Amino acid sequence: MSDVTKSVQDRYRAGARRTSAQPLAASWRPDGDLPGRRSRRSRPTGVRGALSTYGWRIYAVPLLVALTVLVLIDTTRQDETAAQPDQLSGVRNEEAATPPEERSEGPKPSEQPVVPPNLNIPTAELPKGAAYVQKGQGTFAIVPGRGQRRGSGGELFTYTIEIERGIDLRPFGGNDSFAALVDTTLADPRGWAASGQVSVQRVDSEADNPDIRITLATPDTVHRPEFCGFSIRYESSCWRRSESRVFINLARWVRGAIAFGGDVGTYRSYAINHEIGHAFGNGHVGCAKNGDLAPVMMQQSFGVSNNYVAQLNDQVGNDDPVQADGKTCRYNAWPNPQAR
Repeated sequence: MSDVTKSVQDRYRAGARRTSAQPLAASWRPDGDLPGRRSRRSRPTGVRGALSTYGWRIYAVPLLVALTVLVLIDTTRQDETAAQPDQLSGVRNEEAATPPEERSEGPKPSEQPVVPPNLNIPTAELPKGAAYVQKGQGTFAIVPGRGQRRGSGGELFTYTIEIERGIDLRPFGGNDSFAALVDTTLADPRGWAASGQVSVQRVDSEADNPDIRITLATPDTVHRPEFCGFSIRYESSCWRRSESRVFINLARWVRGAIAFGGDVGTYRSYAINHEIGHAFGNGHVGCAKNGDLAPVMMQQSFGVSNNYVAQLNDQVGNDDPVQADGKTCRYNAWPNPQAR
């Protein structure tokens, strides 16, 4: 290459210094491409522009959003599951529903509705119920325990509580349960002692020489001629003055009486009050007014209909004042039932 040609080329090389005599020449690089100066070239737009600007972050942001949504959904489901038992109990206010596979088709035994007894027919038969001992040893043991005087005045009667040997009261609460019911019955404000005419006190020794011996005995012992006898051929209790002993028949204690409609607890209080009433000198009476509570001295073990009770006594020649006048009462265990 000649020196002239090289000179011309150098003169027109971009960035070369020109003399005043040299013509203008366009630069091969824009101003921004000069060394030390920032380029002013336009950047890409759209997806390419975003990728160019944000790089890896353009992928991370959607992933973080998706993960956040998944966490929120899972938390909501857990809250709904945890709330289900409370929601169920709140709606039904009872135990959770029984799973279908554990539900029975129906109850095995069904409850039988109460049928009030017809009190105007023979009602002296012993009701159905638990088993009891028919015959004991014929001797009696005092249940330990003493009590305070009950009643506000009148003649004091001391009493022991005794059980025939051979009777097992464990299925019925034990010996103490019998003694406790005797005590609470005699201390009740509806009882004899609340009248102010008599008072009672429990003792537990032969040395106390009790006025009354309240004794639970088997049917065979009660039937003995020297005790209650068996002239009316239905189970009953009695007061034997020669023994100073109230006999409470175990069969009646366990089963009650038809006239009481299955209320064995009330019947037991009746049996105690009725026989203690004999010890206090009271005899049998009948129903005074149709539909009223029966007097405690009525023979309610046999029934509360005057017609039927009078018939039983007539059959055996008992000289009782009960008249067959058609009156029928309701069962009652207390000599002073209105007392509070």
